[in-house]
Order: sequence, then structure tokens, then C-alpha cells
Amino acid sequence: MQEKTETMYTNYYFIGIGGIGMSAIARYFKHRGFHVSGYDRTPSALTHALEQEGIAIHYEDDVTAIPQDIAHTFVIYTPAIPKELGELQYVQAHGYALCKRSQALGEIARGQECLAVSGSHGKTTTSTLLAHILTQSGEGCNAFLGGISKNYGSNLLLSPNPVLVTEADEFDRSFLRLFPHIAVVTATDADHLDIYGDRSHLLEAFGQFTSQVDTDGAVIVKQGVEVPLENTTAKVWRYAYDQPCDFFASDIQPLEKGRFDFTLNHPGGRIEHCTIGIPGWVNVENAVAASAAALLHGTAPVKIREALATFQGVRRRFDIRIDTPRFAYVDDYAHHPNEIRASISSLRNIFPGRKITGIFQPHLYTRTRDFASDFADALSGFDSLIMLPIYPAREEPIPGISAETIFDKVTLADKILLPEEQLLDYLRTHELDCLVTLGAGDVDRFGESIETLLKSRL
Repeated sequence: MQEKTETMYTNYYFIGIGGIGMSAIARYFKHRGFHVSGYDRTPSALTHALEQEGIAIHYEDDVTAIPQDIAHTFVIYTPAIPKELGELQYVQAHGYALCKRSQALGEIARGQECLAVSGSHGKTTTSTLLAHILTQSGEGCNAFLGGISKNYGSNLLLSPNPVLVTEADEFDRSFLRLFPHIAVVTATDADHLDIYGDRSHLLEAFGQFTSQVDTDGAVIVKQGVEVPLENTTAKVWRYAYDQPCDFFASDIQPLEKGRFDFTLNHPGGRIEHCTIGIPGWVNVENAVAASAAALLHGTAPVKIREALATFQGVRRRFDIRIDTPRFAYVDDYAHHPNEIRASISSLRNIFPGRKITGIFQPHLYTRTRDFASDFADALSGFDSLIMLPIYPAREEPIPGISAETIFDKVTLADKILLPEEQLLDYLRTHELDCLVTLGAGDVDRFGESIETLLKSRL
């Protein structure tokens, strides 16, 4: 695709442009001087930012908004959109050149040294941290990130250096379009069972992904994570939070506000007194993974230590929005039971002794159906729970599946199921201490209103 685009295509049209992965690719082609436009179902802070960058976006399924110059228009779409969407059916029927987001990213990555971070959770923070290390080291990289970096205010980093850092997404088997030089695997928990059917097929896909890593490259797997590696020809390394292996943290000492000082142990020695600029023990683990990839890539240890200390995190990844003795508010993307458990663990560590109220918006009917009991168990770790209706994304409703499927199994006495339009009124009339919004849907749209509400009480 890439060679042809230089000569054939002047227009890039994105169906589902507001997605985090889609928007990064849209920004990439806009930066390269092409005319970029697209459709998304709902406006968001991200689509507003794209519009301010000169990208035309509309929010109705309207085929007349698609560039009519078929010969010079390339269409990129996300598999998260419904197959029956009129615009998608139109471009398929009228002979437009088109591909999925994953194929476009694979083509962009071709010819660059690709450092890819995969895993059912942890990949966004880890890949963003790896990109930050390479950027701060002075080497630079191109990066397509699964979240908005708080250091750079974007999900796209650009550099003349032909090194590409990307999140390798297992959804729709997207990561099988990548052929990395270095790959990280953070977790292989069962997820996306609407795509894979069961965990064995998910593991099979991770095995295929690691088999696509260059023979002279590296595969870095979290200690204890199951991945079928029999077809992997690259050297396999292991990393852990504090368990001795190829890369791990030791001498871990707590600092203020949930941060840590630690020694990073690696095959070449020790990097003492590392700190990461964001709180939570899980981010020490993410730092070990990102540092392992950077070290195997060839980044100097001193540069890694400097970069870790200046990392500001990713929006919506345990994003502390308010931290005062009166109120704390955190916004987190956690949408899998194990991610929720890790979030609660970090909250207990950073805000000890405080009453923690979770606002959870389930994401997808299938995920709710497949993990209802596990979600309920994880959410029961809060002191108080506010449950919102399911965010369906690409899915049609499944009979008998709703937020109540989880809610009824939660063992907390202090729990309530609310329609979204009642959330802010409920918060106004209740005492709050430490509040966290959780979910991969649009629950984050309440963030500014919640901040305003809590700050008005200070």
C-alpha cells in the first residue's frame, strides 16, 4: 500500500476516525500532506482535536461525504464499526481501495524496525513508555499509541529515525499484520471471546504473533504468562515485577503519592535508583517491560533511568485528576476483571484508609456475558459501586444480558445501578471521598463534570 499511496492516492478517508488507533493513522497521513477526512458515530475530545488539526469529520452515516474521486481515494476502516453501516457498504460496492486499520499500520511499519507491545492489558502504558524512552534518549521514534501520551498530548509521535513503536492489538487478530524486531507480551488473559471463541484460540494467535518476530530479534514475555513459543525463532526473554528472571525490579522502596524507587536488574547489570513519574506498583512492572525492550534495542541504561523519571503517563490509564485530602478522583480505562483488580490494588496503596467508590460502565454485551461472575468478584473489592448500563460499541444487544447480569452478583451492600443521565445528580447528593471511573466506553465524558463538581466542594 505504502508505495502506491505516494503516486495513486491523494485522499484518505477513515470510517471510525475517532478510534484511538484510527486517529493516529489519520494524523500520520495528514502530516504527510494528504487530504484526510472521515466519519465517526459520536463527537469526542479526540475528534474535536482532529478537526482543529484540519481534518474534516462528520457524525451521520452519509455516503455523500465520502470523496467521490474513487481512483485517488483510499479508505481505511475499523472492524469496530457495524458491517451494515451505509458508508462501509457504499465503498465496498463502488470499488474504492480499502483496508482495515491493522493492515494500514502493518504497511506503515514495513521497512522500519518495529518494536511492538502486545497483551490483554498493560500494552498502552508500556508502549507509550517505550516510545518516551526512545524519544527522551535523543534517538527518536515513530509511535502509534493506544492512548494519549500526557508528555506529548498525542497518540502519534514522528521522527526521521526508521524505528516504529506500536501497540499490537489482539482484537480482530490485528497484531498478526505486524512483523516486529522486538515484541513484548504483557498478558494473555482470556478476552475478545467474540473473536476467538475460547482462550486456546487466543493463545494460538499470540503464538503466531511471536513466531513473526525476526529471528535475530527478541520476544519479551512476562514471567508466568502463557504463550505457545514452539514456533518462535527469536530469543525469548522474561521480565517480572520483583521475581528474579532476565529483567526485574529489586530494592523497591515506596516514595510519596504511590511512586517507587527501585533497581532495574538486567542481563548486563543493574540500573539503581530508578523512579517512574506515575504512581502504582503495576507501573513499576510496566517500566521493567519497556526498559527491557529499550535495552535490547540498544538504549543506554543512563538514558533509560532519566526517561523513566520524566514519564507523565497516559490519559485514562490510572489518570489521577484530583488528589487532595478532601477528594481524590481517578479516571481509568480498566474494562477487564484483572485490570479492575489491579486498579483497586493501586488505589488502596495510594489512598490508604479512604472510602473508594467505583463508577463502572461495562463494555460490550459479549464481554459482560463471558465474564459476569469475574467482573462481579473484582468490583466487590470497592467500598461502594455505581454501575452504569453497558456501552455496546459495535454490538447489538444480547437477550438476557445487561449491566444487571454483573450487578446482581456483586456482594457489596453499598451498590446502585443508574442510568447515565442520573449519574451527576446522584454524585451531587452523596458524600464522596475517593472516586474512580472505570471502563472502555464513553464513561470518560463525565470526567470534566466530575472534576468541576468535586472542586466546587473544596
